[in-house]
Amino acid sequence: MMRAFQILAAILILGLVGIVALGYSLNDPRPEGQAGPEADALARSMEAAVNKEAWDRTRAVRWSFFERHHYVWDRERDLVELRWGDSRALFHTADQSGRAWSKGTEQTGADAEEALRAAYAYWINDSFWLNPVVKFFDPGVERALVRLDDGRDALLISYSSGGVTPGDAYLWIPGADGKPASWRMWVQIIPIGGIETTWEGWTELSTGASVSTRHEGWGRMMTFVSNVEGAESLDAIGAEPGLFDPLFQD
Repeated sequence: MMRAFQILAAILILGLVGIVALGYSLNDPRPEGQAGPEADALARSMEAAVNKEAWDRTRAVRWSFFERHHYVWDRERDLVELRWGDSRALFHTADQSGRAWSKGTEQTGADAEEALRAAYAYWINDSFWLNPVVKFFDPGVERALVRLDDGRDALLISYSSGGVTPGDAYLWIPGADGKPASWRMWVQIIPIGGIETTWEGWTELSTGASVSTRHEGWGRMMTFVSNVEGAESLDAIGAEPGLFDPLFQD
């Protein structure tokens, strides 16, 4: 029996070593880039390709993230409704204050605080995947031009602050149409650097802004964003009248 346990332990250790070795073999170091006018010009060209000007006119957005988190976003007032499972939250994105419900019952005290923290963390991740191209010039964002081995130019975007994982970096690779075709990631949540996923399934909102809905990575195609609508008003996306009124009631 003891020998059987020793053999099992050896197999587990060898498996762990193999996984670690594979990770190191796949890991790419984060590239160095050159900040300056050329990097900024590439960033502006990708913004134009997804029609950032139209996005700036998009004052209301509705979408689902992995069909699990369902959002209505009042961009004009920075207000969000999030529904997930049996939970619902309304909150201000600026200070994360708001109200939360579970199975139709409003939460109070520590339960409400916990629900709002969870909702905000979901929001930070999910809204980033919705349209990160329009955030290239946000405060705390650094831009650098990287020349790929095949001679193409790519844009290294680094986040020195903001969100919930400052320090993350993404190498954006534009396609022939100027829209991002893929990116490579150096992020805290993934221990292997340089993992690449595509940006595709582009859809155009009623305002003219383009957002990507599907990404291929880790050997599979995944739909991140679905049921997406964007317009110049909440009414135009069919939001419930007075949806955010509870945020302004005592």
